[in-house]
Amino acid sequence: MMKVGLYSISCSGTWYNDQPALTVEQFMDTAKKYGYVGVEIDLKRPHGSPLELTTPRCKEIRAYADKLGLEICGVAANNNFATIVPEQIENELLMVKEQIRVAKDLGAPVLRLFVGWRGIVKRNGIATYEVTAKHNTYYDATDYELRQQAVACFKECCQWAEEAGVILALQNHHPIIETYVDMLDFVKWVDSPYFKCAFDAPCLGWNATVQADAYMEKAVRDVGDLQMISHANAEFVENADGSIEMVTFDPNIQPVLTNYPVFIRTLKEIGYDGYINYEFCHMPFRNGQVLGYDYIEQQIALAQRYFTALIANA
Repeated sequence: MMKVGLYSISCSGTWYNDQPALTVEQFMDTAKKYGYVGVEIDLKRPHGSPLELTTPRCKEIRAYADKLGLEICGVAANNNFATIVPEQIENELLMVKEQIRVAKDLGAPVLRLFVGWRGIVKRNGIATYEVTAKHNTYYDATDYELRQQAVACFKECCQWAEEAGVILALQNHHPIIETYVDMLDFVKWVDSPYFKCAFDAPCLGWNATVQADAYMEKAVRDVGDLQMISHANAEFVENADGSIEMVTFDPNIQPVLTNYPVFIRTLKEIGYDGYINYEFCHMPFRNGQVLGYDYIEQQIALAQRYFTALIANA
């Protein structure tokens, strides 16, 4: 049976500034409070940087998760291999090597990777993608050079992953990856049983073509048993009858809602029994105001109910 988890970015102080970030333990308490059965930890500050997550600290976190009855179903790398600058590549490789160590120490079976994560910056204490989206680390490299560089990095990481018994899962997240087929190409080129997919429906894009039933179903089936972990980024409202309805978080950015009903139904049909992890991963902007953590926590609660019902009824 597919399971619903919570990704720690939601509680990390990234998208709110009206209270401090939750600690890892407080984040896990929140997941337990709202009925999630697993957690995914972001491997950067404040929750999961290898600088803080020594082996003893990982054992403490793992023990706390066990006490709550939560599975640490995955961890996230936030890596950027989309560069041809040797020093930057070596820094990124070193971080991923340490993150593989953290994944092993936490007992997390999956480390999620990117080809080129641009990162975020904060304005008035809240994250934004706008600044980093205007820049890249390509330094006039051609597209094929960046792809070859990333493949070489992934192959090196697979050696460490094999030693640790951790699966690396490539997310279909831009840049460089523009379609799910790009993700599958990288998996084919790397050609390792330790390199698979983190296929996310929102990353297809929010337009009618890629969120259409037929396209979504084909994408899920094409990925097939390479799917290791998935994520959901959405907002919800509770109707008067108690039902949960998905709503757009910004009609300019998200004019078409993610087709989770077909996504989850098809995952269920192909026998996927892993996690779909909810992440509140954008600015909570409603009615001209930036909202705080209370709104995000409300969304965490609604998301668990929405996806649990969707899985049960798919």
